[in-house]
Amino acid sequence: MSKCRKDNFIYIAEKLIQMLAVLVLLSIIVFTLAQMCPGDPLRSWYGDGVDRMSETEKEAARTNLGLDDSILTQYMRWAENALHGDLGISFKYKQPVSAVISRMWGNTLLLGGISYVMTFGLAAVLGAFCVLREGSRTDRLICRIGVISGNIPTFFMALMLILVFAVNLRILPSGGAYSYGNAGSLTDRLIHLILPVTVLVAEHLWYYAYMIRNKLLEETRKDYVLLDKAKGMSRRRILWGSCMKNILPGMLVIAAISVPHILGGTYIVESVFSYPGLGMLSFEAAMYQDYNMLMALCMVTGAVVMFFNMLAQILGEILDPRMEYDVEVEA
Repeated sequence: MSKCRKDNFIYIAEKLIQMLAVLVLLSIIVFTLAQMCPGDPLRSWYGDGVDRMSETEKEAARTNLGLDDSILTQYMRWAENALHGDLGISFKYKQPVSAVISRMWGNTLLLGGISYVMTFGLAAVLGAFCVLREGSRTDRLICRIGVISGNIPTFFMALMLILVFAVNLRILPSGGAYSYGNAGSLTDRLIHLILPVTVLVAEHLWYYAYMIRNKLLEETRKDYVLLDKAKGMSRRRILWGSCMKNILPGMLVIAAISVPHILGGTYIVESVFSYPGLGMLSFEAAMYQDYNMLMALCMVTGAVVMFFNMLAQILGEILDPRMEYDVEVEA
């Protein structure tokens, strides 16, 4: 194995170790904060029936659920079980946490995946469109509209779309993943995705379109573009044939960085639209003190965010030599 490959292997291994250490720290912080939050997890397990329980019955229930142990004891028990693949029982759903998540993660992947592809596809087209019309009235108008749409809070935009298209016009559903009895209908599922996807795309589109626009503008000022123009090539052909290809490595880094951003937006959108995914599960877990569910979702989300941030950094250093760390060379 060459020295370069060994250095890359050590570098990636160090990043993975750092990621694991941060995940452990995250689990400790989330578990401690969840235990300190006001509320009674017995209500999540027994519902309103907890009001009819005597103090003796409540103490017995706490002992049965392991809630009367110290925070350290509860955390160590959770960590040991998690290392063996047991994420515990959801207080709210009375089912294994892994089983509940397995039913929901596909909806989040569908919503986030469609939004992700549409965001970058439209961002590339919009960025190139603005470059072809650099400095024109159309370019300035798109820039202003993009800045405004990108700064509207996600929840506010979602509520406005629900008010217009679901409440007033009544042409689109206000929430959910499908209509009652139509779980197997692809058309019905796509209709329910229209508003959530619109919010996610509108929220992130201009940010990435603006980045692509700036990278393309920087590329169009390079010497090879002048040479292509001298050969009689059209501006559109140069842009799509050469410039877009040359900024592709940088776009891959941006694409990796954007995953946590779009994932965070997906969680907010799911809560507003009552879309049955990991975002709505996270909201319910926090609201009902469902510790096991909350821990599992925080760890999964944290792992995804840190992995793609690490991937973006590694890709950036591999694809762009200017980002590589300096290595001292001994004489």
